[in-house]
Amino acid sequence: MVSSSVALSLVAVTVVAVTVIGLRYSRGEVGSVEEFITARDSIGTRTMVATLLASNLGGWILFSPAEAGAAFGGITAIAGYALGSAGASLVYVLVGPRIRRLIPRGHTLTEYAYVRYGPAMYAYILLISLCFMFISLAANMTGIVGVLSLVAGVPAWQTAGLVGTFVLVYTAYGGLKASIFTDTVQLVVVLPLLGLVFAVTLLSLGGPRTIGSTVAASDPSLLDPGFVPGLLFGVYIVVAIAGAELLNQAWWQRVYAAQDERTVRRSFAVSGLAVVPIVAVAGLFGVAAAGYGLVEGPGDASVALFRLVLETLPEWVGLVVVLLAVLLVMSTADTLFNAIASVVTADLPRLLDDPSERSLTFAARVTTVAVALGATVIGARAYSVLALFLTADLFAVAAAVPLVYGLYSMRATERGMLAASVSGLVVGMAFLPTVHGPLSALPVLGGLVPAPSFLWAFLGAAAVSAGLAVLSARLTDAGFDPNRLSREIGLLGAGPTETHLSERDD
Repeated sequence: MVSSSVALSLVAVTVVAVTVIGLRYSRGEVGSVEEFITARDSIGTRTMVATLLASNLGGWILFSPAEAGAAFGGITAIAGYALGSAGASLVYVLVGPRIRRLIPRGHTLTEYAYVRYGPAMYAYILLISLCFMFISLAANMTGIVGVLSLVAGVPAWQTAGLVGTFVLVYTAYGGLKASIFTDTVQLVVVLPLLGLVFAVTLLSLGGPRTIGSTVAASDPSLLDPGFVPGLLFGVYIVVAIAGAELLNQAWWQRVYAAQDERTVRRSFAVSGLAVVPIVAVAGLFGVAAAGYGLVEGPGDASVALFRLVLETLPEWVGLVVVLLAVLLVMSTADTLFNAIASVVTADLPRLLDDPSERSLTFAARVTTVAVALGATVIGARAYSVLALFLTADLFAVAAAVPLVYGLYSMRATERGMLAASVSGLVVGMAFLPTVHGPLSALPVLGGLVPAPSFLWAFLGAAAVSAGLAVLSARLTDAGFDPNRLSREIGLLGAGPTETHLSERDD
């Protein structure tokens, strides 16, 4: 085991270095609330690919794919995870330009929901989106807590507090620009380190042939491309990830941060394709760990990669993996801190009477602090990483199609889309294993709860919500004027003259 003092020192040096980089870069760059939460039209293709890839990978890359490979179906489960991760980005190749075209001065998915549908759908999407992003954030904090506890015996509160505090410092100061720049720096370091760990693992364990033989002798299903549980996992994880990311405000922010529509299409396409081999490599660590008997139960699956490194590789590799984990968790944490803050800030003009630029920026920073504190507390409790992600994903999957459908169908109505989303969520929750215990214990309804199944939870939520959304739009004669989106959603902090001119230009 790595010394706890050495591990904590490495974490401290890493978070301080990234924080200094973020603060220095963003000094003088954030002059308005618009720059703080959107960095509108300022990011080119290369930087955009880097921030999308870094945020898409995040801390979960070291936990969830390995857990999927070790406990959910071997190589078929990994393939599904890789395709789902790619699909999450590729969806925005189509949706991203549409968002920019219809809502040129937009900021968040919630303000779109308010104007396109109405207050009820807005409130529902706001709740679902915030829950999804917050749970995702807490899952990343949970992951890094588990790593330091396993590798070096570091107490959970120390890890969560250290990482959460320093990410908060540069994110609350520099906003989205600081997040995007540090993502780029982190990715430059992360990819070579991940390749190094993979190469050392192969050499230390005797090469691919030896590893394959050992895994096949231990559990042939881990390498079986026709293994049914793995195939089923692959099916629902594609739906879970691709659908859920449509309610991730971080991606909506980056759609607006890109220089133009061409940058959006190219960046999301490249990052979507690039994530596939990275997820596959990370997932294979879990397969190897299970094959070598290092995963003793479901609770160990989340840290399968780290058990493999700890038990079979030199101590210095363990330190490299700790560094990887810290950088990846930071890249996701700063993204989600700012994404959640942007949702709240963009909604304040509807709640307050003409808030000033200073008030909006202050509110964004206060929200960032609150989110960071909450995620740090939950992360210190060390729940299952994949279970947290899947629970968050289900909430978003049920709302994804009803939300986005309004960008394409002008006959979609608030009542129809809200009913479709809620119906999908109810169906999904009935099957969701992570809430099956509490639901089945209910006095009257408990006996009606079906057998738990992630497959039917996600397929049911997606199919019911999408089907009812399309059906309800076809059964109504209502029409929506898409120009309202550009007229009623304007720049934050714009004075009366600016707003009037913007609206006249439409």
